[in-house]
Amino acid sequence: MSDVLNPVANRFDSGATLTHESAKAELAAGLERIAAGARGVDCAPLEQFDSSALAVLLAWVRAAAARGGKFEIINLPAGLASLAQAYGVDTLLTPAASCTVASARH
Repeated sequence: MSDVLNPVANRFDSGATLTHESAKAELAAGLERIAAGARGVDCAPLEQFDSSALAVLLAWVRAAAARGGKFEIINLPAGLASLAQAYGVDTLLTPAASCTVASARH
């Protein structure tokens, strides 16, 4: 995961890899960023992933919703978007979904 937070969009970059092996560390790093005010992630650098990436992204969406905010996921790789659709969680990774998740938690 990039150490640089985009100050304009308040978004951080994903790392190039988000697999079972790196999920725990990436989750923790993202949660720290969200606690510091990040409102999104740019997945453009993401090249290697598995279903663990979906779990991490969903956890970040939930964390932002718990803080009362939206979390934007941009440049989701087509393969990961397809995997999300196959698992039936693709709608949970959209900006409108974070509002739904936030409403459901209250």
